[in-house]
Amino acid sequence: MNPVKRLYCRAFQLVFRAALPILPYRQPKLLDGLKDIPPLLGERAVSSVLLVADAGVRGLGLTAPLEDALAQAGIACAVYEQRTPNPTIYDVETALSRYRDARAQAIVAVGGGSAMDCAKVVGARVARPRKSVQHMRGLLRVLRRTPLLIAAPTTAGTGSETTLAAVITDSDTHYKYPINDFALIPDYAVLDAALTRGLPPQITATTGMDALTHAVEAYIGRSTNRLTRAMAEEAVTLIVQNIETAYRHGEDIQARRRMLRAAYCAGIAFTRSYVGYVHGIAHSLGGQYGVAHGLANAVILPRMLRRYGDACTKKLARLAAVSGIAPAGADARDAAERFIRWIEGMNRTFGLPEGFSQIREEDIPVMAHHADKESNPLYPVPVLMDQQELETVYHELMEAAR
Repeated sequence: MNPVKRLYCRAFQLVFRAALPILPYRQPKLLDGLKDIPPLLGERAVSSVLLVADAGVRGLGLTAPLEDALAQAGIACAVYEQRTPNPTIYDVETALSRYRDARAQAIVAVGGGSAMDCAKVVGARVARPRKSVQHMRGLLRVLRRTPLLIAAPTTAGTGSETTLAAVITDSDTHYKYPINDFALIPDYAVLDAALTRGLPPQITATTGMDALTHAVEAYIGRSTNRLTRAMAEEAVTLIVQNIETAYRHGEDIQARRRMLRAAYCAGIAFTRSYVGYVHGIAHSLGGQYGVAHGLANAVILPRMLRRYGDACTKKLARLAAVSGIAPAGADARDAAERFIRWIEGMNRTFGLPEGFSQIREEDIPVMAHHADKESNPLYPVPVLMDQQELETVYHELMEAAR
């Protein structure tokens, strides 16, 4: 990266870090289960609600008790089933039409990150009816109160139930980008491990590694504070101790509960301290080829940690020690290497690839441009990289799949 751009990025990040204590971050209020939603809506005098649910989740009947309870409480419920793993502008606009047709006053999202992100941006469009989704891309482009939003995750990964971020794909341009605004933080979150019990092993694995990526990128960045470091350490420890159990024994409700807590903690960490190039690259792969976000993060994470090198060695060593991957007092480089090898080992255990065969040489410059545009100057990464440097990561991922 050229010196002028490098100086601009670090200055931007320094100003943003200085502003952290006065920015309006908040955490959603927690609910024990879906059963708590109808009484809450009744207290708020909500007579009509939009339910945004993953199609698979609704197909399994997980939302049926909620829909029945809403009907018994006299609360109308319009439904939008989220069918794509990466929510698109079309999804948002279609769900928005249902919200308006139903004259809804609140939104409930039940599902993974796709359903929650779709619901968040529907709320943003309600608050900003004259602003297109494309014009909300980036930081603080909503800045108005959105309708009451309740998020109930059915995966332990994205942490979207607690973050200010939503990621949307433009199907026409294959551009996948984040929308970041304090207005997008849900008002309530339902953390019910029973909703994750039926999650297939492969999705358990990739969403769990997604949460790990959130925690690690937040922790090794340059904009941490006491809260985000504590949340990231708790998340990493819970994931290290429980992800394989949840993968192999999906009915283990204790492991599921701890993974859900880990995703929530990681969400708190990265919504304040942000992520890094792993996410920038993963989003571009999701937009261009539809690669699932958790899978992309899992594959890219160890590769990027090695690229950062000594710039994150001490922090990775700390994570290795607190999570039990390395003994306390171990040499920092050895502990950091153990941490990266643990990630690589988990990826092999889960049967994840080392690269992506979908990558085409001619697509790399555009994807690297998108990753650069998303990441710089916002993400306070340990080592700054420009488009040309990021292109080499795509080449490595392409070669690794051969």
